[in-house]
Amino acid sequence: MPVLVITGTGTEVGKTVATAAVAAAAVAAGRSVAVLKAAQTGVRPDERGDAGEVARLAGAVTTAEVARYPEPLAPATAARRAGLPPVRPQQVAAAASGLAATHDLVLVEGAGGLLVRFDDAGSTLADAARLLGAPVLVVASAGLGTLNTTELTARELRRGGLELLGLVIGSWPGGPDLASRCNLADLPEVAGAPLLGALPEGAGSRTPEDFRAAAPGWLSPRLDGTWDAEAFRAREAPAPLRAGVDGPGTGGGQSD
Repeated sequence: MPVLVITGTGTEVGKTVATAAVAAAAVAAGRSVAVLKAAQTGVRPDERGDAGEVARLAGAVTTAEVARYPEPLAPATAARRAGLPPVRPQQVAAAASGLAATHDLVLVEGAGGLLVRFDDAGSTLADAARLLGAPVLVVASAGLGTLNTTELTARELRRGGLELLGLVIGSWPGGPDLASRCNLADLPEVAGAPLLGALPEGAGSRTPEDFRAAAPGWLSPRLDGTWDAEAFRAREAPAPLRAGVDGPGTGGGQSD
């Protein structure tokens, strides 16, 4: 797996911190790692972008960006408003392939969700993943609403002939509610892919040293970690209701 594309089910789901954890675990396993940000938006030229934040947390990784735009918008919109050329999937694929020639693992981080547009022609991160022939890791939120966005993302990946490697929960709350705990079983079911990790809430605010030491424990062996999905689910998932006993608000609703 020389190239892994990382996307989210939307914005603010913990994608950059999850990318940092994957990078840190790979570095700890002795692999050389490069992180490529396909399109960085909302950051000035002198500010640290997402790839730089990954390096701050993960340590010795190579970083690169394909394009950077100043306003915090979808890449196509940000490029158009700035009067700058849009990023193209071919550019992302070429940059990732170049990095793969000198690194054991290249992590390609998208902007927002899978179908956020790169250009006015409707190109997306999915097109770059297809050109690379790379698997995709999806970072999802834990709680209410995540089942819908996760299943839509998984369906779109499969519709496009892309491999969904698995899911990572970007921020597992310290006091998870019932929906979050039920979603530990429901997320892999709706996605048709395994749960490969769960990052604790606030992971990105740890010191880099603490982050690097802890990261392998948040990810499964498939991602160079030691996290055990079954053990985590057994500890965190709720016990089933007793037969004939209704829980609160039982009106046919789901944990999503």
